[in-house]
Amino acid sequence: MDVRTEMELPEAEIRSHYPQALSALTGFDHAPRLAKAAPPASLPERSPGIPRTTRFRSTTPGLAGRAVATQRPEGIQLIDRIEGVGGDDLASPAAATVSRALRRALAISLAVVDEVAARSGAAELKRANLEGRLPPEKRGEFAELLAVESLAALSVFANATSFLLAEHAGPETVEGITTDEILTDNPTAALQGALWEMDQNLARHAQDDKALIATVLAYAEGLAAAVQARAETAPRTGAFTGASWRVAADDFPISGFAPATKARGKPVQLAFKKPEEVVGNAIAKHQMMRLSRMLVAYDFDRRMNPFVELGGFTYTFLGDGKPGTGKTTLIQMMAGLINDYCTVGGYPFRYANLSIDNVDSYQGKSGQNARAFINSVIDPGVIGFGTIDDIDQIAGKRGDKQSSSGQQEITAVLMEAFAGASTIVRGNATFGMFSNYAESIDDALRQRAGGRFLIDGPKTQADYIDILALLLGKRHEIPVGDHELMKAQAIKTAVADSLEAHNRPQEAGLAQVWDEVVSRLGPLESLADFGAYLHAISLADERFTGRAIKNITDAIKARAMDFDMPDEWFETPEPFLHQPYEKKLEMISALRKPITTEMLAQEINRYADSEWRYADSSDETAIEDAVRGMERMAEARRRFEGNG
Repeated sequence: MDVRTEMELPEAEIRSHYPQALSALTGFDHAPRLAKAAPPASLPERSPGIPRTTRFRSTTPGLAGRAVATQRPEGIQLIDRIEGVGGDDLASPAAATVSRALRRALAISLAVVDEVAARSGAAELKRANLEGRLPPEKRGEFAELLAVESLAALSVFANATSFLLAEHAGPETVEGITTDEILTDNPTAALQGALWEMDQNLARHAQDDKALIATVLAYAEGLAAAVQARAETAPRTGAFTGASWRVAADDFPISGFAPATKARGKPVQLAFKKPEEVVGNAIAKHQMMRLSRMLVAYDFDRRMNPFVELGGFTYTFLGDGKPGTGKTTLIQMMAGLINDYCTVGGYPFRYANLSIDNVDSYQGKSGQNARAFINSVIDPGVIGFGTIDDIDQIAGKRGDKQSSSGQQEITAVLMEAFAGASTIVRGNATFGMFSNYAESIDDALRQRAGGRFLIDGPKTQADYIDILALLLGKRHEIPVGDHELMKAQAIKTAVADSLEAHNRPQEAGLAQVWDEVVSRLGPLESLADFGAYLHAISLADERFTGRAIKNITDAIKARAMDFDMPDEWFETPEPFLHQPYEKKLEMISALRKPITTEMLAQEINRYADSEWRYADSSDETAIEDAVRGMERMAEARRRFEGNG
């Protein structure tokens, strides 16, 4: 929508409809005509044994005996329904937020109806109808214009509700929402029908504050979609679709029946890097570039990613390496790529980092911070990228006496979020854990990382020449010499070389296991051969469990999805990003590679190498600490005996 063609909807006009909106929320009678009413259920009492009474009694002399906002048992009191969620005596903050949002949405809707009536000429026909002078030949046109106003009222109400509550949305979803009571007699009847059906849905699904907001949002989204579909065949809609408005106070755009999606992704405060600015780390760079494109294949309508259905989507990954090898640069690169793709597709992008600042001394607060971080990233309304940099400092290792209770809380939350009983992977979010000392990460948490990226920085002479030239910049006259800059960073060549290096294990201990199995079975060519190799690894390292096999098979599936999606798919949204889910699924399936024994061997060795590396480092660290302690004790004894 071009903001230059928008008309501002006056705030005074919106607020003038507040009393009417509040009246609709407080109570009205409605007999359903298209939808089926649920069995009547009494509203929950404020406290056990205390019946619900009127909300307010006037203290004005002469009015003390008159009830204000009297509740009719047979009527619809939506505010009471909302405030009764959870059964508390007082309305919760979530209930108050929903009530205010609905009042605001209704008022905006009624203000837009006035604008549409003025544009269509329905206002004059309404006056003529009230005065009994509407010509018979105008009655058909009048009914059609009222239907347009009704559809406009419902559309604006639904979209405004979604827009105003967007920032309060959590990861919860609600199934079984109905949107059948769509009336087009007049705007008032239409809105009452919508509020009646919202009340019905709340009665079925809203058991607590989270479910309350999720139910209202689900109903609003469903209503907007249903009205948009109805409007496709409705006549005389030009008075509504031919103009655009904006509510300045909320920055809410109104452009026909199109939904107004609020970008819930906050501006990313990160210095982005381009892939060509990353030297070395070929496999990690390659896989993070692939994952960036996988993420934006997410379908917001279906709330699912084709790569999750086909296999190969990396929900969690671990990047480990020595200090200064490029972990932060890779984070900046991946965040920049996702941000660029989301900009093309018009998707909200949210980046968040769980840092040491989230570890709190108050009991339970660290876990709450970690859960808020997780919920922020997995929000199904955004593309999310979450990182935990220096995770060995943030998430405590169970059994480690030096880990604080806050660090232990974070470990528990991350383990549940990454591979717990309630974990749902939609494919709109991914989490990266990064560490200089991966051996210090809790074993169970580390094994929840589906992808393993060894971040070893520049390795070859060409890498060091490239990174020197890159960091030095161009403000000098020193010749490059006999070297072609960045040729070694060609991603395909570098990745192929890196993967071939894993045709046999890199770690000495694992290489012995490999050699023993190959000498006994010959080249590994069948599932039985590879199963024997995995069993031999498990005998050599008891930490190599079934979860390790799952991570390996996920990596192999990712290799099958390791293909080049055409750049044209991501330069504009039409070729791929805005295609229906089924079409995306078909396009991706056509590019999938077959799984080979070479892939299987390489991914087993890559994963097992990393576990072996962590175990060796952990053991070596423990041995060094023990030796250092013994040396201190020996020196202390020598000094003590010498003084004696």
